[in-house]
Amino acid sequence: MRNFILVLSALFSTVFYAQKKPNLIPYPQTVNITEGEFIIPETLVLNDKLPKEETDYFKKRLGSLVKFKYSSKTEGAHLTQALVPQPKIPVTTEDVREKYTLTISPKGIFISSYTKQGYFLALQTLIQLFEEHREDKKIPALRIEDQPKFAWRGMHLDVSRHFFTVDEVKQYIDYLTMYKLNTFHWHLTDDQGWRIEIKKYPKLTQIGSKRKESMIGAYADNTFDGKPYGPYFYTQEQIKEVVKYAQERHITVVPEIEMPGHALSALSAYPELACTKGPFESATKWGVMDDVFCPKDETFTFLENVLDEVIRLFPSQYIHIGGDECPKTRWKECVHCQELIKKNNLKDEHGLQSYFIQRIEKYVNSKGRKIIGWDEILEGGLAPNAAVMSWTGVNGGIEAAKAKHFAVMTPGAYCYFDHYQGDPQSEPNAFGGFTPLEKVYSYNPIPAELNAEQAKYISGVQANLWTEYITDFKQVQYMIFPRLMALSEVGWGTSDPKNYKEFENRVISQFKVLDKMNVNYAKSIYNISGKIVPGNNGITYELSTSQDSKGVRYTLDGTDPTINSKNYQGPISIPKSITVKSAYFENGQLKSSISSQQFTISKTTGKKITLENQPSENYSFGGASTLVDGIIGNVKQLGKTWLGFDGKDVVATIDFGQKTGFSEVYFNTLENKGSWIHLAKSAKIFVSDDNKNFKLIKEIGKEEIQNAKGKIKLNAGSQNAKYLKMIIENAGIIPAGNPGADSKAWLFVDEIGVN
Repeated sequence: MRNFILVLSALFSTVFYAQKKPNLIPYPQTVNITEGEFIIPETLVLNDKLPKEETDYFKKRLGSLVKFKYSSKTEGAHLTQALVPQPKIPVTTEDVREKYTLTISPKGIFISSYTKQGYFLALQTLIQLFEEHREDKKIPALRIEDQPKFAWRGMHLDVSRHFFTVDEVKQYIDYLTMYKLNTFHWHLTDDQGWRIEIKKYPKLTQIGSKRKESMIGAYADNTFDGKPYGPYFYTQEQIKEVVKYAQERHITVVPEIEMPGHALSALSAYPELACTKGPFESATKWGVMDDVFCPKDETFTFLENVLDEVIRLFPSQYIHIGGDECPKTRWKECVHCQELIKKNNLKDEHGLQSYFIQRIEKYVNSKGRKIIGWDEILEGGLAPNAAVMSWTGVNGGIEAAKAKHFAVMTPGAYCYFDHYQGDPQSEPNAFGGFTPLEKVYSYNPIPAELNAEQAKYISGVQANLWTEYITDFKQVQYMIFPRLMALSEVGWGTSDPKNYKEFENRVISQFKVLDKMNVNYAKSIYNISGKIVPGNNGITYELSTSQDSKGVRYTLDGTDPTINSKNYQGPISIPKSITVKSAYFENGQLKSSISSQQFTISKTTGKKITLENQPSENYSFGGASTLVDGIIGNVKQLGKTWLGFDGKDVVATIDFGQKTGFSEVYFNTLENKGSWIHLAKSAKIFVSDDNKNFKLIKEIGKEEIQNAKGKIKLNAGSQNAKYLKMIIENAGIIPAGNPGADSKAWLFVDEIGVN
């Protein structure tokens, strides 16, 4: 083991340090507070044998706090190093590359690790301790024994939809470094732009790195800014610069070159690689496009040449080849594709996707590398040595692990940082969904369906930042912070959802560091959170905040709580349709944004509801009760006020508790075809008194739902029943000519009410 000894001279203190948990993120595996404290001196004397790059980083981060000087002597130096050869580790032994021990005593600081990487991670912990005790200059004596649970702890950045400079990408890598993430997934190509110079194919950046305009607002609005975008791309020298920068911080850069779908920017430059003649242009819309790479010899030659240059630039073990959201529309209509299916005895176009991926994998393997792709690479059979990045949920990771393939878990429900993290009314425009800090922190990357042996194939966890609605780097900062901290602790393996409030306090302590760095982080953590609780007499509304609840004030008439409001003292009864506005105050001053929640109360509100089919994990916030919580679905809040069903019907039964009279039934269904969300195909309404024998009282079809634009109000006649049952039919397979054609449609439903 290498021993990096930090003996930092200080005044000896015999004062016993209080047993206070240090504000470290990610929290180490074991922390033992001991007696005494280390006094931070004005000047740290460093032994000149310390690893240079790692120690230079340490000096740069602490440059404003202490001064440094070097000494060639071990004794008397404040920071010295003793090297011990790394032992040969048997295959069955845990990976120790990132393992370290940090001991702080009143006399000095001692770090030991097997590698420079472990030493560097120990320095990140030490830096946080220095930053926490910047003012009192006293670090408690302690001993930390630490290593991460997961080998892959990653953050993704999409530079295709919106481009970020080399300096901004470096800043992004610095953020990963601070919180011990070790993988940067660089999404370099997509329909909307090709961002990496390929010398053999110059038109990729001459043509594919620009688009004539960009979509703004929601997909359904179909509005554009009318402004040319690009050309924006990274030269190969800039790529090398970023890779070197990351390597110095012990971060692996994994490049992504999308195939066979998400290829429109490449096809705009080289249309002969498509199934149809074109012409093509880089996409101006977000979403999924029908034109994809055609699996013909010239396409594979092109991709192999591209990958040759990519592999020379990136030393990572894995090359990400995308593989997601590949419509089969063009392949179904392509004579060459259909002949290829027959020639290779493939089952269908899904088999053709597998053929495509396996052919690429064979080539990448021949170069000594491996491929990783989104979970759609499972379609038609997984390539022999491929790893899977599970994004549509956890099933892709489960399937891969059971087949003894490595998987990185990145489900949208927990790991998509382009979702809202607070009240959409007070947040910058986002893609949709609702993924607050607490939800990220609650994630366990190892699915319960896996046994201990299968769980070994879960390599780790990653969060993704897609940038359709992220136009500048300040907004990048806003979307990743503080959620990156929760991801960090999940990946380290020390997160504990039961102690979320304690983690939240550590996050708030880190805000001082981000303030000094001028980082534009989200302050949603201070905002008021509302929780609907059903009861025998309707619903109540519970308000909470990360701060003292005594500072919460609210109104029930929709008026501004800064003018005339009540002190929050407990759950608020919601007996009728009202608007609750709330905010957090300190010393009479507003400290949070104003949260607003409108309630529309009906006879179903707060009643018991059961679902035969469960919503997708990505869009299941609040569970079945979301459909009877008195809140009408907001288009911006797909993950919070709606339930989303992937290819499934909604079959909901509501128990009124007693026979109840009503004559009107209403519900909402959503359309956003760019996100594969289609209006319901039909709806049927039934009543019953025994929950066994149901009578059909109303049925409507697709045309009526479309005419109402998904906001359905039905005259049900005069009814008096104990149970109401609704079957809302999913649109089924998405037809040709639509984004996601040939895939299952999403059905979003909210608020089933009766009057």
